[in-house]
Amino acid sequence: MFSVIVFFLVLNLISYGNTTNRKITRFLESIRYSDFSSSFTKDSKLGNSFKEMNMSFNEVIEAFKKTRAEKEEQMLFLQIMIQHINTGILSFDSQGRIGVINGEAKQLLQIPQFKDINDLGKLSIDLLKNVLSLKPGGSFSIKINNELHLNVQSASFKMEGNSWTLLSFQNIRSELQKNELEAWQNLTKVLRHEIMNSMTPIASLANSLGTILEEDIHEEETGELILEKDSYVDLCEGLETISKRSSGLVDFVNAYRDYTNIPQPVLKRFAVQQLFENICVLLKEELAKSGIQLQTEISPKELELLADQDLIQMILINLVKNAKEAMEKSNTKTIILKSGINSQSFPFIQVIDYGEGIVPEALERIFVPFFTTKKSGSGIGLAISRQIMNLHKGNLEVESIPGQRTVFTMKFG
Repeated sequence: MFSVIVFFLVLNLISYGNTTNRKITRFLESIRYSDFSSSFTKDSKLGNSFKEMNMSFNEVIEAFKKTRAEKEEQMLFLQIMIQHINTGILSFDSQGRIGVINGEAKQLLQIPQFKDINDLGKLSIDLLKNVLSLKPGGSFSIKINNELHLNVQSASFKMEGNSWTLLSFQNIRSELQKNELEAWQNLTKVLRHEIMNSMTPIASLANSLGTILEEDIHEEETGELILEKDSYVDLCEGLETISKRSSGLVDFVNAYRDYTNIPQPVLKRFAVQQLFENICVLLKEELAKSGIQLQTEISPKELELLADQDLIQMILINLVKNAKEAMEKSNTKTIILKSGINSQSFPFIQVIDYGEGIVPEALERIFVPFFTTKKSGSGIGLAISRQIMNLHKGNLEVESIPGQRTVFTMKFG
């Protein structure tokens, strides 16, 4: 009888051990394969120890489930954030395969079917070489074209045993233009200050010497000329020339005061159609004298801008006048004012003419202060225009085919 009891106890012990092992195995496999749908409640009747173990298993699985949900939320948040930041993000592994690439990187690089880092060569071979030779934590800048000047930074990390490189891209073209304009402004301020300090007293002294010469040229007693007549005439002409040229130089320097004192734009919403109508009225007679027609195109018709209307109008007047001068020898006597929405959903305004155009060597230099392709002109108008657009968080760009067509584009950010 005792042997039978022992036999049944041994069987129960083995069954208990097997049940426990199976339960632990199922629990571990749930963790291993991230299957958190398992529940351990059916055999709680086997005793309090089993009940406590089931509760512990369920708590652990619930904790894993919560942790995974939190990680998935964090991953989703990071993905959304990466897609919405203004910096281009791109990652590639040791085989060159692209991992993550956000919308800003796609917009900057404009490479269709971008699957391998070697596809960067489609945009620029030099860019690809620099990226492949870039060390973790390093950076470089490279000019791709007139529209794209990239600053590239690198970082490295390991994931699932594989080495990855993370690149960030930023188009620093507008920042470079801003710094360039500020440098020119500072230089202009210094030059204007120094020239004014020198030329103002020279002009004043020349006038004073002319007056003294006129008053004291005769002897008080005899009334005879102290100087010979020719010498007197030469001296008067010389002083008059110094006075005129000094005054002219002072006026010339003062003309650049606007470049260093452009007011901050007062942003208000206004209709582009009204802006174009104002331009047409202001320049109607001047263009008519040259036989030039000013046409307008607006899409959509109700398009509005958030900008300083007076400053934008000043830019357009300058651009239209430049276009008129460029079309003096052209057979096509039409200037087009065009406005619309670009592919980035930002408004733009274009001034299009069919005049002599601008040679490639001068395209970028025309925005440099004091540079001009005209026989007469200060070379300051386009520099001021670009600065005004930069103050609007936008840009002024130009494309030209000499002898065919020139397009100045005002882009609003």
